[in-house]
Amino acid sequence: MILNENFWENKYKSQNTGWDLGQISPPLKAYIDQLTNREFKILIPGGGNSYEATYLFKKGFKNVFVVDISKTPLQNIQKRIPDFPSEQLVHDNFFDLENQFDLILEQTFFCAINPILRAKYAFKMKELLRDKGKLVGLLFNAELNKDHPPFGGSKEEYLACFKPYFDIHTMENSYNSIKSRAGKELFFINQKRE
Repeated sequence: MILNENFWENKYKSQNTGWDLGQISPPLKAYIDQLTNREFKILIPGGGNSYEATYLFKKGFKNVFVVDISKTPLQNIQKRIPDFPSEQLVHDNFFDLENQFDLILEQTFFCAINPILRAKYAFKMKELLRDKGKLVGLLFNAELNKDHPPFGGSKEEYLACFKPYFDIHTMENSYNSIKSRAGKELFFINQKRE
């Protein structure tokens, strides 16, 4: 299976988007609600329809970037929030991105990429974060699928992936996941190691 732009574009056009909650996930909403610095430069990689970007923007965070390999979800965001800066909706492959951010929010992107790319993902996240920047989000704490996304994993696997580049502040079972994901998600906060 080739997880390229056509693959994801077809998923959005056929509305075969089972990962899409149609709203911000409660754990990320709770995390965002405690942020005080509205100047943070924030990235949402593989953001899809990115209800997180909508929520952040409406809360006054204007330095929010969404990158996705598919055009359709980026167009969906622009339709939902016409005044969202179009230059911050980036149609590109995450691994080709060049920029730096204070905060990166992970929401179903890690589980969508081929698991052989996970070490590359962790290294790229380190590159994209400014000093003391944080990678925060959710990871599936379950096996899931072997031959197509979403790909799952375990806390032990994720720790091994991130520890070379990050201080792991939190990686625990999410207490406020939506019902269908209860007991299957880890909430994590990783800080770029100096």
